[in-house]
Amino acid sequence: MKKSIASLLFIGAMIAVSPAIATDDKIADMTDMQALREAVRADKRALVSSTLKLTDAEAKRFWPIYNAYQREVDLNNRRRNVALQELMFRDSPMTNLAAKHYVAELLAIDEAEIKARRTMRNRVMRALPAVKAARYLQLEEKIRAVQDYDVAAVVPLAR
Repeated sequence: MKKSIASLLFIGAMIAVSPAIATDDKIADMTDMQALREAVRADKRALVSSTLKLTDAEAKRFWPIYNAYQREVDLNNRRRNVALQELMFRDSPMTNLAAKHYVAELLAIDEAEIKARRTMRNRVMRALPAVKAARYLQLEEKIRAVQDYDVAAVVPLAR
């Protein structure tokens, strides 16, 4: 009984505090990974915009870089989804040849992502003040970490 009351009080306190977390000064912090996950699902572009608070001149330079990078991310995510579906929906155990193909494809996807990230980082560092660029790069890394965790949670190990 005491544990359930304590739990209810804790949950109530967290609900009461959550509007304060979403204030303009705190949104750039984004240490609550569940809140980050929900914000990305709702509207990633709006999250980035509210986190960076770009001037008109900065926005004009930044958003084309952001859009190009997101297209690359989407392409690599589609490639990864195809590879993961081949792994997850196999009718038989994986052969050595299929495993080699799967690993080679994942490595190629990782290399494409690294190349896209490197290009985006270089362009963002030239387009924005260093602090805003670093904030955006951190935000992208956090988003990627949450997405990677979500994928890892549902993908089984190869059999």
